[in-house]
Amino acid sequence: MTTILKNRYLLSIDDYTSEEITLILAAAAEIKKRSYRVANIASGMTMAMIFEKPSLRTRVTFETGMTQMGGHAIYLQPSDIGIGKRETAKDVALNLSRWVNIIMARVFEHKTVEELAYNATIPVINALSDYEHPCQALADFQTIIEKKGDPKGLTLAYVGDGNNVTHSLMLLAAKLGTNIRVGCPAGYEPDEAVTARTLAICKETGSEVIITADPIEAVTGADAIYTDVWTSMGQEEEAEKRKQIFPPYQLNSRLLNAANPGALVMHCMPAHRGEEITDEVIDGPQSVVFDEAENRLHAQKAVIALALGWKM
Repeated sequence: MTTILKNRYLLSIDDYTSEEITLILAAAAEIKKRSYRVANIASGMTMAMIFEKPSLRTRVTFETGMTQMGGHAIYLQPSDIGIGKRETAKDVALNLSRWVNIIMARVFEHKTVEELAYNATIPVINALSDYEHPCQALADFQTIIEKKGDPKGLTLAYVGDGNNVTHSLMLLAAKLGTNIRVGCPAGYEPDEAVTARTLAICKETGSEVIITADPIEAVTGADAIYTDVWTSMGQEEEAEKRKQIFPPYQLNSRLLNAANPGALVMHCMPAHRGEEITDEVIDGPQSVVFDEAENRLHAQKAVIALALGWKM
């Protein structure tokens, strides 16, 4: 029984200790198994959902999760708020804190969610920013644990663009003792500060991080291979250039065969089939992409429930 995460915000995986992340993942597993345990945790409560970017999985899983816990969610599209144009993030946070119980925000710039959290008097959840995607990483590791057991000592390979998803996966892998290898083209590596922080955490947990331009080196011996779109929202002007650079990093049967037998195939979706991943692989027997998508619901319910004071 614990309320250690009550009123805590989630902006970055690094906001939590290894023990706290383990607690969230244990809560997610428990909620998935016995969702009735949190059926009324949000009764009478409201979540404000701020969206600067569209999403299928984020909107549906957060709104459904809040509803399943007895609460209500309000979808706020960009034209409803206009953060930084119509109204400052500070004023949005101060207003929402008077009306609702928790905020989730899917934004372009990470500083936006930081400003919301700094000024709000209620928990704020980063549902994606240009720097991190912590909720996705939590769902991903819930999936890895379900399929492979204890994550300590396993090897997760990521191939493609060193983006926000990569950052959260690196930090979370390091905190759980999972080896993380990132294969990406020169100039598209993860942020140097994230890499440095991951290295520091690895020294504490005994795992390792490798950044390489060789996709085969990245996936050799991996227990799971992860990829994401080559061009994220907000980078559309780079799309054609990236299509010329990233094909060697496509998650296809050749790359999959270099990993350990039975290696998981992972993708946060939406997937651009035929670009970063082939139909053969995403629809193949080793794919867990839809398990990951389902676990967004359970992992996020755990984050919300614990932030609202649920005693696991």
